[in-house]
Amino acid sequence: MSAKVSVIILNWNGIGLLKEYLPRVLDNTDPDIADIIVADNGSTDGSVEYLRWLGVNTMEFPTNLGFAGGYNKALEQIETPYTVLLNSDVAPAPGWINTLYDFMDSHPEVGACQPKMLSWHNPESFEYAGACGGFIDRNGFPYCRGRIFSTIENDSGQYDSVIECDWVSGAAMMVRTKEYRALGGLDTDFFAHMEEIDLCWRLRLAGWKLMAVPQAAVYHLGGGSLPMGNPRKTYLNFRNNLLMLYKNLPYPVRDKTLVRRRLLDTIAWLKSLASLKFADAAAIVRAHADFKKMRHRYASLPSPAENLIASRPDILTAYYLKRKILFSQLS
Repeated sequence: MSAKVSVIILNWNGIGLLKEYLPRVLDNTDPDIADIIVADNGSTDGSVEYLRWLGVNTMEFPTNLGFAGGYNKALEQIETPYTVLLNSDVAPAPGWINTLYDFMDSHPEVGACQPKMLSWHNPESFEYAGACGGFIDRNGFPYCRGRIFSTIENDSGQYDSVIECDWVSGAAMMVRTKEYRALGGLDTDFFAHMEEIDLCWRLRLAGWKLMAVPQAAVYHLGGGSLPMGNPRKTYLNFRNNLLMLYKNLPYPVRDKTLVRRRLLDTIAWLKSLASLKFADAAAIVRAHADFKKMRHRYASLPSPAENLIASRPDILTAYYLKRKILFSQLS
């Protein structure tokens, strides 16, 4: 039988991660369901030679196109109805691809889904980037079923129900290939970070549902490209979050939300200064400056018809003031 899914692993100078995780992907992915392809972003560390030796299908790009550009280039060449965007530091559990494929194929209203994301280092715990389904609060801050800010819950089966969510993790996202391309794929202006949340927002605005399917599971190392606390990561997260709000909120709501975010990000800047994290403080200032320079690129986009985060809680108030640190404590 011909494959129904293409599993695309994006790599840039990650030969160590490929050697650790790719064999586990090959061992635990049903070849009758999925083809595994590595898209290489101009690596110079011997990754391509290793992939050739291993006999894995490889797309070779001459330069580093970033997370967004690399995946967009790869999906231009995909013909299967479904594609999985899979990070190079992910080890899937047996049966994962069959579960996700069967779910998508029997739910034509779903545009994308994710498995349960567990920590590679601590398999009893959810993983930061996606946990068991992602959400966005009314101010644009992402959080997860199983992870709010730095509080990461242990997995005791409390979130094993399939649930509709606001975004699914780009570390292991199954998406309808045709719809990915129809929406323009990941926004290359983002380069990296938040781009999958932006894509998910656009999928929802186009009428598609997004689901977390915890009956499938993967184990994610996390921080493979930029570790937590890296000022570059701080910059991209702040800048891209502002761009995402500018693109996807209706005009009147957008302007009010961005004013609130400016105030909240000023508090984050002051906190960085007080903690002597001067590089992070500088990254926040640069993020806002570059957002102002870049937002004109989206000025011609039509105003979205609906505010999809209007009913979401204020996660800062819930977490820091009301001490609702678990997802199950949120209304």
